Amino acid sequence: MDIYSYIRTEETNFQTAKTSIVSGWDWSFYDHIKNTIIYKYGQYISGKTDDKPNKNIILPILRLRHRTEGFDVKDIELFVDDSKNHWKSFLVKKFHEYWARKNQVDTFVDESSETDIDFGGVLVKDTGEIKPEVVPWQRIAFCDSTNILSGPICERHQFSPEELIEMKKKGWESVDELITLAESYKVDKKSGEQVRTPGKYIEVYELHGYLPSEYLGDDYDGEDEELVRQIQICGFYKDDKGNKQGITLFKGKEKELPYKFRADKIYNRAIGYGGVEELIESQVWVNYGIMREQGLLDQVSKILYQTADTAFANRNKTSNLENGEVLVHAEGRPLSQLNTQAPNMVLFQRAIIDWEAHARQTGAATESIMGEQPSAGTPFKLQELITQTSLGLHEYRMGKFAVFIEEIYREWVIPKIVKELNQGQTWLAELSVDEMREIADAIIKNQVNTMVKEMILRGELPEEEAIEAKKQLLRDEFVSGGNKKFIETLRDEFKKVPIDIRINIKGKQKDLVGMVDKMVNLFRTIMANPQGFIQMMQIPAMAKTFQDIIEYSGLNPIDFSNIALPPQQVNPSSQSATEPLQELTKSRELVTT
Repeated sequence: MDIYSYIRTEETNFQTAKTSIVSGWDWSFYDHIKNTIIYKYGQYISGKTDDKPNKNIILPILRLRHRTEGFDVKDIELFVDDSKNHWKSFLVKKFHEYWARKNQVDTFVDESSETDIDFGGVLVKDTGEIKPEVVPWQRIAFCDSTNILSGPICERHQFSPEELIEMKKKGWESVDELITLAESYKVDKKSGEQVRTPGKYIEVYELHGYLPSEYLGDDYDGEDEELVRQIQICGFYKDDKGNKQGITLFKGKEKELPYKFRADKIYNRAIGYGGVEELIESQVWVNYGIMREQGLLDQVSKILYQTADTAFANRNKTSNLENGEVLVHAEGRPLSQLNTQAPNMVLFQRAIIDWEAHARQTGAATESIMGEQPSAGTPFKLQELITQTSLGLHEYRMGKFAVFIEEIYREWVIPKIVKELNQGQTWLAELSVDEMREIADAIIKNQVNTMVKEMILRGELPEEEAIEAKKQLLRDEFVSGGNKKFIETLRDEFKKVPIDIRINIKGKQKDLVGMVDKMVNLFRTIMANPQGFIQMMQIPAMAKTFQDIIEYSGLNPIDFSNIALPPQQVNPSSQSATEPLQELTKSRELVTT
């Protein structure tokens, strides 16, 4: 079997074969991908027609999960994991913000999260570019349906001639020959059928994995091994007899798979239980009820009459009657309207509501986080508790996905960021209030110390008023420029500096309104009797209780660590104010000696 026959055979097997999860449950990866797409977008397996209603309850719940389980690039924090160089963490953090924005990393994170939620797993590929690629599951021609990374993975691409010509730059051969032989059709990703297009689209298969060494042919120069990890890129066309033929565009040995994969584990199944899959049962029965309702509506929308007068229809015009028109019937044989009410309509409506509620419960989509008004009479505190409980499941899922992104960053992304930093970079960064204050203090301290040293070396004694005036002048100059500052790193400044990553998702679902309410209540309590509060905080047990209240409220105790301390009197001639001068005076004595 050559490489082309292998690809065609495995693709057919992938579309038809099933794996057994347990007795009575056979599962198909190919069907899983197809069903996920069909049900997500409100279609039917048998095809969508105008007379088949579809109440899509899956898409709103998925969109909720996309919002609540994803996180922003600003939640991804890089830092220098070294005590001597930890101060460089600020530079790494601000450069990552600039770098991620420039390379649209937020799009990558969103695509990864949404794919993972919808399908129950996500496959990410290192293409050599700055940003990794999220592989669409529709592009998988075949893989191991029990453990995706344990066997060969093959992607099916649809290239236009222009896109294929660009691949010559990557060393692809026989491109022009394949373009000439290709037909003007494109394979539809959903149905797998050929669709005629105005231009040519060429099927190209990209295969990675352990394969027979003979597939490499003359390019294999290793030992006599039966299986070798390799990459094969093949194009297909149809010959004069309609048979599918292949052309090798690129082949070679490969060190490792260029993929990373995340999914919740299910035994003997390559991918997890997807967000669409877990709602399909509810969707099927909601559609069942909707179609039965539609059938009943079609019946009850008709107005029917009955009479025992057999000649009534001949005697009267029974269609397109005008207002006030008189109908004549035989004596004792009047015309009456048939009762076409649907007495069981309520049962179908109740069943639909029950299945929708089941779907929401499965997806942790309560009324509050869906943006809907709660049921009448629901206490506010109960509604708040339900909301927080529902968000707990989403935060749990988000935490598992964050671990996957951290792995990608450590192995693929951070080395690229360090490489760019070591080339020397200058960029415009937007600083927060705390960052502005921290940098301003550092700049002021550095320049004031330099000024004082120069004065002492000239034999002048610095005055406290002059120092404070210089500090205020430097601070005003720094702040007047706004919070957007240019930052520059030197060449090789981060060489051999260990950089690590953490993803801060704890604040993602923060209830800002609730936090403000808690802080306002705390502020009111303190301002009601500030002196009494300070005195109470001098008692260790009461101070400990206050810290517990802060922590249990969801606030950060560190932010309130100095709130109970009595105000200190500022003395210009105090030790703290003259300490820099004393140190510099000692330096001057050392210089003069």
